Amino acid sequence: MILHICGAADWAEVREGGEFRAPSLAEIGFIHCSDFGAVHLPANIRYRGRTDLVLLEIDPAKVEAPVRWEEGVPPHPDGLWFPHVYGPIPHAAVVGVHEFRESEGGGFRLPDALARR
Repeated sequence: MILHICGAADWAEVREGGEFRAPSLAEIGFIHCSDFGAVHLPANIRYRGRTDLVLLEIDPAKVEAPVRWEEGVPPHPDGLWFPHVYGPIPHAAVVGVHEFRESEGGGFRLPDALARR
């Protein structure tokens, strides 16, 4: 499974049978995603203070577009690679939607429901 961070309202617009298209798909040609161990990294850089986020749990086997593991944008100093989806994400590929909020102590971390897996 891979994860994508987005606004809850953005996901709510995607109807069953539809496709999710993050703005980055039009801007740079792919949708940024993360794995379970690294999703907090982009969240803590790009989404501090946001209270309207969800994590889309995506089954890459159900995504028709290429999914490639590549350096982050910008590259992570530890050389971590991230999954990039080179096309829209079908609604049916999203197998879970999880509220994603900063922890009480500050900063994002993987929700407990996903951490227990």
